[in-house]
Amino acid sequence: MSYSSASMGSGSRTGRRTVEFGRTYVVRPKAKHQATIVWLHGLGDNGSSWSQLLDNLPLPNIKWICPTAPTRPVTALGGFPCAAWFDEGELSEDGPNDVEGLDASVAHIANLLSAEPSDVKLGIGGFSMGAACALYSAACFAQGKYGNGNPYPINLKAVVGISGWLPGARNLRNKIGSNDAARRAASLPILLCHGQCDEVVPYKYGERSSMMMSSAGFRHVTFRGYEGLGHYTVPQEMEEVCQWLNTRLGAR
Repeated sequence: MSYSSASMGSGSRTGRRTVEFGRTYVVRPKAKHQATIVWLHGLGDNGSSWSQLLDNLPLPNIKWICPTAPTRPVTALGGFPCAAWFDEGELSEDGPNDVEGLDASVAHIANLLSAEPSDVKLGIGGFSMGAACALYSAACFAQGKYGNGNPYPINLKAVVGISGWLPGARNLRNKIGSNDAARRAASLPILLCHGQCDEVVPYKYGERSSMMMSSAGFRHVTFRGYEGLGHYTVPQEMEEVCQWLNTRLGAR
């Protein structure tokens, strides 16, 4: 079973199932291209809605790539099929139930980033389940490999997660063992934002993911909580994301 980036296109075949990704939307930079960020939507959404929001952010030097997740049965929805980066039942910090699905989506994201110019900084961001996939990408980057053991090929420079969680956060510390993994974890800046009144992905999951990533060796984790905010974004939150990306990527 392989999720190497070379095998990932609009769809990829594994030993167990075929994964067909939806349409990818691209927002071109309006000034000098300094960074590319793949942004991942939440459960049941698509890349189009986020591409429209990102196009209006005051970040003219960033190219945004907004893919659409495969349609798959989702356990949390009683098996109802919808756009999802991986299958998910009840939220858990013990470990993801669908490592295969996570690996396939993270490899697809890596494939999108691998086509970018070598002098451009690369990042991943997302909302809700998309944020979970972005944080899982950060863990793969630090470990230097996907969950299935295949090498992770992208040199990430920034990760953003809004209203999300890290699948398998409780086990992360045991996986960042080597000196190389610790060095990569320490080099990666991560921004986590979460509404304190989130009824879909409770605030505690975002907060604990932040704490567990920090304790595992991710030294540059910033966590922002928003009083009264539910499972959605507000201008103040996106303004902080913009400021953080400007600082971390120098993309002004």
